[in-house]
Amino acid sequence: MIPTLIILLGPTGVGKTELSLQIAEMLSSPVISADSRQLYKDLPVGTAAPTIEQMTRVKHYLVGTLELTDYYSASQFETDVLALLSSLFSEYPAVLMTGGSMMYLDAVSKGIDDIPTILPEIRNAIYAEFERDGLVNILAELKDADPVHYEEVDRNNYKRVIHAVEVCRQTGKPYSFFRTNNKKQRPFRIIKIGLTRDREELCERINLRVEQMMKDGLLEEAKRVYPFRHLNSLNTVGYKELFQFFDGNWSLEQAVEKIKRNSRVYARKQMTWFKRDEEISWFHPEQTEAIFTYIRTCLDKE
Repeated sequence: MIPTLIILLGPTGVGKTELSLQIAEMLSSPVISADSRQLYKDLPVGTAAPTIEQMTRVKHYLVGTLELTDYYSASQFETDVLALLSSLFSEYPAVLMTGGSMMYLDAVSKGIDDIPTILPEIRNAIYAEFERDGLVNILAELKDADPVHYEEVDRNNYKRVIHAVEVCRQTGKPYSFFRTNNKKQRPFRIIKIGLTRDREELCERINLRVEQMMKDGLLEEAKRVYPFRHLNSLNTVGYKELFQFFDGNWSLEQAVEKIKRNSRVYARKQMTWFKRDEEISWFHPEQTEAIFTYIRTCLDKE
């Protein structure tokens, strides 16, 4: 069989976890997580990380491997997964990867541009400027250094704006200089399966999921990591809102409603991103047999 990476993707709350276990068992494959927050070991509740029982049932990679203070990127994820697959394909003809982190999934399936790793002193300096003065001056610097990317970037996404300026400062070249958007060839076949639900159905699942996370200890987990709230690893839905509660800016009820709302917004962003990819075959999560048949049919093709 041609070495094959099967990617199971979809928005937050759609139902990837249980189906991924079933697919992995069908393939006798481990699971590679493509979730940028499940990488961190201290966030199991808020990231809906696989449980000990689930990881006993199926071997998982790239779950709980990082400290909150560790820097990680889509580029590093690409490197790590390609190295991991090189090893796994010697034992497994087909390997499953699942998650919803858009750039991480694209990094593996399409490759990302070879943008230099940012030196810590440059990153620390620009984030100190951001904390002190906000984004206005950094946006002005980007407009001057790279007017092309300035027109393209989401200027409300401070992480992307800052990263572009980091690259400009470190290299002396515009960020857009490094963006070729050329798809990289991989030495393995890729099958992409997307999970989707009706909007109302997904929203209701997300709301119930947040309520279950609160019952499972999300508040206590957020309290434990609150001293590290400035870290990029905690700039994520579920923690940001509870930090506002700890700061006295919102009631707990308001914070939980914000988590639900922001999770729904993130799910819409995920679907907008995924829908651009014509290589994805879409299924409802309950179409288990249809998904299994589709995978078997794809694997039988040489």
